[in-house]
Amino acid sequence: MTRVFIYISLCFQFLPSDIHIYEHTHTTQHTQRMGKRVGLNLLTRMAFIVFGMTFIVLISGVLAGETTTAHKFLKAKRKLDHLKKHAVKSIKSEDGDIIDCIDIYKQPAFDDPALRNHTIQMTPNLDSRMEATTTIEKKSRKREKEAQIITTSQIWQRNGSCPKGTIPVRRIRKRDMLRADSIEVYGRKKPGVWHRPTQLDANKNSYLQQINRSTAILLTEGYRYLGGKGDIKVWNPQVESDDEYSTSQVSLKNGPYYDYDCIESGWAVNPSVYGDRQTRFFVYWTADASKETGCFDLTCPGFVQTSNEIALGAAIYPVSTSRGVPYQITIFIFKDTYTDNWWVQYGEKINIGYWPPHLFRSLGYAAEAVEWGGEVYSSKVGVHPHTATAMGNGKFPDYIFGDSGWVKRMRIRDNSIILKHPEWVTKFSDEYDCYDVLYVEDYVDDPEFYYGGPGKNPKCP
Repeated sequence: MTRVFIYISLCFQFLPSDIHIYEHTHTTQHTQRMGKRVGLNLLTRMAFIVFGMTFIVLISGVLAGETTTAHKFLKAKRKLDHLKKHAVKSIKSEDGDIIDCIDIYKQPAFDDPALRNHTIQMTPNLDSRMEATTTIEKKSRKREKEAQIITTSQIWQRNGSCPKGTIPVRRIRKRDMLRADSIEVYGRKKPGVWHRPTQLDANKNSYLQQINRSTAILLTEGYRYLGGKGDIKVWNPQVESDDEYSTSQVSLKNGPYYDYDCIESGWAVNPSVYGDRQTRFFVYWTADASKETGCFDLTCPGFVQTSNEIALGAAIYPVSTSRGVPYQITIFIFKDTYTDNWWVQYGEKINIGYWPPHLFRSLGYAAEAVEWGGEVYSSKVGVHPHTATAMGNGKFPDYIFGDSGWVKRMRIRDNSIILKHPEWVTKFSDEYDCYDVLYVEDYVDDPEFYYGGPGKNPKCP
């Protein structure tokens, strides 16, 4: 602001100062000449004042912008330095990521004042693998063991591991954080605006439930759910713009559509959070439909990690290809009924960590719905031209060859604490001509859900 006052002084320093001349002239002719001169001086002075005020406004805006940018930069630096100082070991991954092994008691979750005296629960109190033993379940056990053979891993694990007593934390890049609207909202989904479904002019099969989001899901509801599980095929879909993303996940929800609690886990291609287009493992939570709470992975306090094997946000490898081996991740989100913590299990045996119940409102007790499937975020869904961001692998559901997104071995846990197949399910897509769904339950041992699509295509212009 000092510079602004200097500019003001300079403007007034060069203003004309002979306005008093008019008072000392007596002859009519001289008066007329001097009146014109004074009028010109007044116009000149007014022009200088207008110019000076405009200049001051512009300079103030520039200085304010510089101050805001500098403040944002410093906040990002402080946050990143805070994480790095707790690292006891750092691992450079082949894909360019840096994984910091951070003391488990110094992890980001404990930046939340409500967790400062929190006692970490190292393992869940119940056997998360308890499953019903019907004839169908027995037949699927062999498939379950085979599925473990093609489960993916993470790229950084090739170059090292984190010692016990630490957790692997993917180091956030400063440039990725600075791209967010603010440091506080980095890693959080943009809040969805719900509205009455509207039909697109040229696409009779498009009914968006939420602006900027298009989903293709299998939904079960009607019970008190304490867990949801599924095998999700891993792909690397095209994401058209840096502010868009494509995810495939298992989700548990509770609360009204405009202000719900949600926890989910799966894989994502999300340039705005991760700075690239690699397929990455993620967890996400919110307690108010992402208005002011929630985030991906450990980008904000909330999720308490206990595993030293899996890094949230790290790249998954290998991924499926159309003519190659199908690779998958097995995700199980379940509630420990003794502590009320919501646990995330990866690959049948690795309990990664949990969300404490105090983060939520209605979800602190139980979920009222479980969802499996995909989501695309873009400002160009529901409009023309539509985004070309793909869901799954960018192809419509393919039951014959499995060349699309799919979820298999879908399970829920209710009050019985036993894993079972959901009794009632509904398939749903916001935009059937852009991203479609297919549920197969006949002539198979275990029902299967196929989903996905290319986004923009002749049926979805």
